[in-house]
Amino acid sequence: MPGVAFEDVTHRIGHGARTGHIKIITVRAYWLRKSFVQYCCATQEARQEVSGLVRGLAVLVGSVVLMAAGSACTSGSSTAHAGSLNVVAGENFWGSVAVQLGGSKVNVLSVVTDPNADSHEYASNTNDARAFAEADLVILNGAGYDDWGQKLLDANSSNHRQVLNVANLLSKKAGDNPHFWYDPVSVVKVADAITAKYKAIDSGDASYYDTLRNAFTAALQPYLTRIAEIKQKFSGVKVGSTESIFVYMANALGLNLISPAEFMQAVSEGNDPPAASVVDFQNQITGKQIKVLVYNVQTATAVTTNVKHMAQAADIPVVGVSETLQPETVTFQDWQLAQLIALENALNADALSK
Repeated sequence: MPGVAFEDVTHRIGHGARTGHIKIITVRAYWLRKSFVQYCCATQEARQEVSGLVRGLAVLVGSVVLMAAGSACTSGSSTAHAGSLNVVAGENFWGSVAVQLGGSKVNVLSVVTDPNADSHEYASNTNDARAFAEADLVILNGAGYDDWGQKLLDANSSNHRQVLNVANLLSKKAGDNPHFWYDPVSVVKVADAITAKYKAIDSGDASYYDTLRNAFTAALQPYLTRIAEIKQKFSGVKVGSTESIFVYMANALGLNLISPAEFMQAVSEGNDPPAASVVDFQNQITGKQIKVLVYNVQTATAVTTNVKHMAQAADIPVVGVSETLQPETVTFQDWQLAQLIALENALNADALSK
């Protein structure tokens, strides 16, 4: 018998199951039948084999059609109706939280993920615009940190999309320190708000989201326990930071952050710090007034790099922290815990050196 395209028919049937394009399967089945009949008509036995094969193919094609029809009947205008919420997070630290709280019910896209990028300066593109337009939920940090995201919301209207602006949730505004993810109290509030959004959009799976919220509480425990431990051991210890990213966490840890506020704020906003604040910071380092320097690795400038080098020369431990997840594949809590462990080790090293 000549080489009839069994594999080709099988491939196209599989393709039809995925895409709903069933006509091509029917055509292939027809020509397959014709080829068999033309070749095997010499015997009754061959004709029976062909008839059985065609019946089998007809059953298979019919099954594919039913699957495609069933899929079409369950789809809706929003992915939420299909049991899958499209979530867009401006940055991957909130994206990681959203993933853990949504599980298999959500598809989360984090826009800013590059550890070398600054969210303040992110340039959005057409893919971002499409994602914002199709999203069921958009999570933005707010307070001027990701204004590009608000512009995408304004430019891509939606009648079903919900928005969680973290700054608004926390009653913060542009000009306030926007590094809310470094505040453990704020992290818990945001987690609660994300879960509430999920339940509002997909109320049928409310118990599922409650279960994941409880699981996230458990997942945060090592992070929260480390914060309490550092606070108990090192409360009141003077530390420095090149940027305002560490202000909230320093407060949670009970550390005394004495770096000039003008210096930290200017660096956070991408500006040169006032000359007087630079001199004050340098004097704190040369006078060994700080026990550890926290250094933002994603906002490195000539001024902050010089401060870091001065600290190293003065044998002051330097601990690097980042704006976004490092590495990108780690969870929010594991990323934060690793930085806390590095900080505690640095504080311990200073204590042991006395």
